[in-house]
Amino acid sequence: MTKPLTNLSYIKELSERYGFTFEKKFGQNFIVNPSVCPRICQHAEVDENTGVIEIGVGVGVLTSELAKNAAKVVAIEIDTTLKPLLEETLADFDNIEIIFDDVLNVDLNRLIKEKFGDMRVVVCANLPYYITSPIIMKLLEDRLPVDNITVMVQKEAAQRLCAPEKSRETGAISLAVQYYSVPKMCFSVSPGSFYPPPKVTSSVIRLDVKQENDIVPANEKNMFRLIRAAFTQRRKTFVNSVSSTLGMPKADIEAALAQIGENPMVRPEKLSLKQFSRLSDILIK
Repeated sequence: MTKPLTNLSYIKELSERYGFTFEKKFGQNFIVNPSVCPRICQHAEVDENTGVIEIGVGVGVLTSELAKNAAKVVAIEIDTTLKPLLEETLADFDNIEIIFDDVLNVDLNRLIKEKFGDMRVVVCANLPYYITSPIIMKLLEDRLPVDNITVMVQKEAAQRLCAPEKSRETGAISLAVQYYSVPKMCFSVSPGSFYPPPKVTSSVIRLDVKQENDIVPANEKNMFRLIRAAFTQRRKTFVNSVSSTLGMPKADIEAALAQIGENPMVRPEKLSLKQFSRLSDILIK
């Protein structure tokens, strides 16, 4: 019999029975809206031929929905106090494996090879707000053989992660996401869909991972070094921010901008990823 994992009374009873308390340090907000997890599965295109890596299990609401639809789910959970609780809530499934560890310390490429073989793989998660960017960047920078990364994050973070080029919301993280993937907003989720309810609205986003980069800088690290420098002081112009952060002469930076046909007063958010790639090739030797 399927456990009523979105039933608030059941979650409270479970927590009391197993002595579980919500840890602020883990950013735990469990999904109690029954319509959310099926929609996440739908957007991630999870089917019987799909293997799923889930990050953050909670009481297993998303985990169980993924297991109903996927061939196999390997979930990574940092909070070991959830172990006895999850043994009850996920007892009906034989295609779930839970690894108790910090995802930032896990070799995900090795995990995929060992657990999924040649299976199509996606990543799904309800990510803690406090560590969204580090997890997203690990998933992308590790160049995992995954089809997509479909995650729920704070709406404000979602808008930055999916910001189109040269928009007001564009930042260093936006350009990094665009370099490794094709991002899109899927749907928003109200605070009342969680227990305990967060103070902000959440959004589900999907990142379709690029198998090959369409922009190829001479040195990838140099490009991201320049991007970080440009957005360190985002109220300043590109010239002033890069000059003060990297100690480059303003004349050199202005000359580089002229080479790509840009105004010396341009702000970082008005430059495309391709332009950053070209500027890093010119400026950083």
